[in-house]
Amino acid sequence: MARTHFDSDIPPSWLRPQWPAPPNVKAIMTDRHGGVSAVPWDSMNLGDHVADSLDDVAQNRALLTEAIGREPVFLKQVHGVDVVWLDGASPQGQPADACITDRTEVACTIMVADCLPVLMCDAAGQWVAGAHAGWRSLAGESGDGILERVLQSVRPSRPADILAWLGPCIGPQAFEVGPEVMEAFCKNDSSAQAFFRAHGPGKFLADLAGLARGRLARMGVSQLFGNNSQPEWCTVSQASRFFSHRRDSRLLGQTGRMAACIWLDR
Repeated sequence: MARTHFDSDIPPSWLRPQWPAPPNVKAIMTDRHGGVSAVPWDSMNLGDHVADSLDDVAQNRALLTEAIGREPVFLKQVHGVDVVWLDGASPQGQPADACITDRTEVACTIMVADCLPVLMCDAAGQWVAGAHAGWRSLAGESGDGILERVLQSVRPSRPADILAWLGPCIGPQAFEVGPEVMEAFCKNDSSAQAFFRAHGPGKFLADLAGLARGRLARMGVSQLFGNNSQPEWCTVSQASRFFSHRRDSRLLGQTGRMAACIWLDR
């Protein structure tokens, strides 16, 4: 049965979103601390697809379940724009990049290690959602990306009544991309060019969190919290706290995954 409070033994380094969400909306994001995985997945790796011991991953997921007091439902994230609604019977591993629930027995759960997690709720605390906003999912097709799909799925909630918290991701000083990434955003929104900075021939530094904030603001979501693109939110530069696929895979061959969770309390 779902509990109505956080356990007191949640690792103090885990992120607790600072936002004016309704009292029945709870959220947390893990970092790399508090689990049992060995190097290079040390220690709170939640990804079961990164060559870590599956027993260790299962223990880490059990620790997360115990900490939040309900079932975290993990998706099979495919860098697409599909959204699923969750309830108590929802299976693990559905192929989607965002999830929504209006039930209390499950937690929307997004895994990341450089991509941007976006947690959302409505001001009345009727539903919560989590989105995996890597650049492909965020850009989508013809300006219709994962954040647009979430807002379409929660109608008739008004954008002005929606709160969004952006978690840590690869920062604008580390996210080097090619012209195809800039084109994916700018061809349907010229204002997105403000979030790209030239960085050598045919290369740009992209502000992933800024692009997400711009998308949300364009849709009328003005209550934005969390990642403001400053260095302390960068998964690449904060090696002692965050997993980073771009940083760690080049040196170690693999890295772990963190999870951002949001759920409704009773």
